[in-house]
Amino acid sequence: MFKKIGPGVLVAAAFIGPGTVTACTLAGVGFGYALLWAMLLSVVATIVLQEMSARLGIVTQKGLADIIKEELKTPILKFTVITIILAAIVIGNAAYEAGNIGGAVLGLEAIFGKEFSSFYSIIIGLFSFALLYLGSYKRLEKILVTLVVLMSISFLCTALITKPNIIEVVKGLFVPTMPENGILTVIALVGTTVVPYNLFLHASLVSEKWKSITDLKTARKDTVMSIALGGIVSMAIIIAASNIPGKEITNVLDLAKGLEPLYGNAAKYFMGIGLFAAGITSSVTAPLAAAYVVNSCFGWKAGLKDYRFRLVWMIILFLGVFFMFFGIKPIEVIKFAQIANGLLLPVIAIFLLWVVNKKSVMGKHKNSNWQNVIGSIIIILALVLGIKSILKVMGLF
Repeated sequence: MFKKIGPGVLVAAAFIGPGTVTACTLAGVGFGYALLWAMLLSVVATIVLQEMSARLGIVTQKGLADIIKEELKTPILKFTVITIILAAIVIGNAAYEAGNIGGAVLGLEAIFGKEFSSFYSIIIGLFSFALLYLGSYKRLEKILVTLVVLMSISFLCTALITKPNIIEVVKGLFVPTMPENGILTVIALVGTTVVPYNLFLHASLVSEKWKSITDLKTARKDTVMSIALGGIVSMAIIIAASNIPGKEITNVLDLAKGLEPLYGNAAKYFMGIGLFAAGITSSVTAPLAAAYVVNSCFGWKAGLKDYRFRLVWMIILFLGVFFMFFGIKPIEVIKFAQIANGLLLPVIAIFLLWVVNKKSVMGKHKNSNWQNVIGSIIIILALVLGIKSILKVMGLF
């Protein structure tokens, strides 16, 4: 089973970063189990879109940006779309990288205390650098799989410690409700799970892992299992946060502290390990995704060890460590990234649905009718959430 594990785990590792952990924590604290359905919906949407992306990568043996360049025939349209992609993925990932590293720092603080916290960001930056610089794809995959398993066990144990009400959990999953002031939290949950850069990352990674169309079944199983596991981990965080006494939680580290009075140091360490693993996996996959996107957009056809490929992820990683170490909050850049991502997700989802229906590209592996129906619903959802997230950033919602 472990030999067949593929890029799906890296996609799960990418979306369960500190942003997801924080969004899930605040969802649990603010609304209990009521928004579990939103996470379930996000996971289904992610599985559908990532399966399309993986299938495209295996059938064409190209990255998503490569296909976009080939299929968009109008030069102005091609230039506009590629520019939006580069801006959203590269600048966005540079802005979010500080948050990824910051999440890993919080995990170390929960485990070892704050005495050396000023050096944690450099240590994490160097660790991420070593993983990316020394790693072949297979080695990188194994290390990230280990971290994802560690993170999953940590957060699942944290949730189980709280002894959740199973009936209420099931109700929260399958009976959608919208609590007062809950819409922004729903946007946050969907926005941190259905991530545009993962569509590019997945299409590129599957073509590194699998070279034959006979591997489609394995890739589909890998995608479903990995993203479902990621969804379970996210739900475990919501469940853990729902059971905190007092509900005085403002950030993710408070979740560990909130569980201490009831469950002692054990919860703190589980939470710390999970948060550290979440931060590390995202701080590796975000620069990697940016490098793949730039590689495809400029048509470099560069491997993991090509100096141009390495230069892109080095810049992203350096900016993350720089922002974190000097306490710079790149809030305006993050706002720009949120607007760009809000625009990008529906655009890429529409393009992905269009291209996986083209017989000239996909042959007999094009979408089925039910995949198109679900894909269309996801696009409508992405458009609504994209518009709302942009309005939120601009202070109009």
